[in-house]
Amino acid sequence: MFILAESSQRTHGRNAQTSNIMAGKAVAEAVRTTLGPRGMDKMLVDTSGEVVITNDGATILKEMDIEHPAAQMIVEVAQSQEEEVGDGTTTAAVLAGHLLAQAEDMLENDVHPTTIVEGYHEAAQIALDAIDEMVLDATMDDETLHQVAESTLTGKGTGGLTADQLAKTVVEAIRHVEGEEGIERDNVRIHTKVGASSNATELVEGIIIDEEPVHDSMPRHVEDANILVIDFDLEVRKTDVDTQYRIDSIEQLNAAMEAEETELRGYAKTIAEADVDVVFTTDDIDKRVASFLANEGVLAFEKLSNEDARSIARATGAKRLGTLDGLDSEDFGHADDIRVKRVGDDDLTFIEGGAAAQSVTVFVRGGTEHVVDELERALDDALDVVSVAAESEEVVLGAGAAEIAIADAVRRAASGIEGRKQLAVEAFADAVDVLPRTLAENTGMDPIDALVALRAAYEGGDVMGVISEGETGSIDDPTKYGILDPADVKREAVESATEAATMIIRIDDIIAAK
Repeated sequence: MFILAESSQRTHGRNAQTSNIMAGKAVAEAVRTTLGPRGMDKMLVDTSGEVVITNDGATILKEMDIEHPAAQMIVEVAQSQEEEVGDGTTTAAVLAGHLLAQAEDMLENDVHPTTIVEGYHEAAQIALDAIDEMVLDATMDDETLHQVAESTLTGKGTGGLTADQLAKTVVEAIRHVEGEEGIERDNVRIHTKVGASSNATELVEGIIIDEEPVHDSMPRHVEDANILVIDFDLEVRKTDVDTQYRIDSIEQLNAAMEAEETELRGYAKTIAEADVDVVFTTDDIDKRVASFLANEGVLAFEKLSNEDARSIARATGAKRLGTLDGLDSEDFGHADDIRVKRVGDDDLTFIEGGAAAQSVTVFVRGGTEHVVDELERALDDALDVVSVAAESEEVVLGAGAAEIAIADAVRRAASGIEGRKQLAVEAFADAVDVLPRTLAENTGMDPIDALVALRAAYEGGDVMGVISEGETGSIDDPTKYGILDPADVKREAVESATEAATMIIRIDDIIAAK
């Protein structure tokens, strides 16, 4: 009896479990060498020849265009980690892959998948409790946040800038958008421009848009500006139906042209009389309207993206209008300074000060597209991580020290768990051990010796980590080097990796149909 279509493919039982676990392990192995400050980069080339060079786990997995459904779950783990806390994507993917590897050994020893899943979930809860216990009693001042940012940035592609220099910029940006109700992370933008050394990267108190004035005669610098943001064309109005007009004389043609001219001049007059200094629209501006506005000394920009228009409105306090009727000063935004600057071969518009200063922009420079792209990814992660740390006010030691403490807590708790579930809990601890072992390996140390030294130090009451100093690294106290990670990054990695691994382990049938 044929139930499935002839084109369908089915894999079930142990073969299905093996296939899924191998796919998950392969994904984890693909990013494992990027973990830590001494992690290496990956070069990814797509079918059109576009090249991406990065060591960001989420970016690597996204660009790999993975098709295997189980492997895709590991990709989603990294994406979830990126969206929630900004960093720890490689950690989450590697942990998920090694939870699957440990499960493979248990399946071969006839441990039931449900038992493994129950053991993993219990171990994950023990791990989360351990993270809560190791949260440092630290004040979230600028120095602490600087250490968090620097820990995240170390080892990433930062061009000619040091992690210390970028960390200062990141902390300054987050502090700028911090208010009584918390941190407005969306008010921090990153704008990239190729053509200068990465040392030219700076923090702008305002926003930057990649636009130029619609008319050459318009002013390129406006102070104390009233800003109008609109979402319609400044052109001759068009009817909703196709209409033809018959003109029998030159007088009728002149009258039609005069009416059109009057309408267009009316736009400019209305804007100028409302004391508007700068106009931004997401649609088109007729060349004649642009000329009239230039004569009135009004600076105007057209065809803005919806994102740029939203950012300008949000930063300056402007309302986005759909008509010029009844213009009121309450509809306008305000900025101390709007300046069009020549940067390289292009014009950029800087909107700074006043209400616009509620937003900040990290203006990223770099000699090549690859440099600025990787700088943007690194800064984006650091901004997210510092924001999370500042809001949660919870940090733990980095450099693998937290993972050693988690593995020890899980391993000690396993002795009090009865039945085969104990094997799964112990396997969870072994999977967590892979993280500091990988850090040591990527640093150039012997991974086994490093793991033994870390465990021995922890059992002796000293919390140590893998420090990337010198040619081969060392085992030392992360506190001395200011290596800190937000506790939420560790929590999210444990939770998301466990969820993905347990979901894959429970699958015993794969049916692929066209």
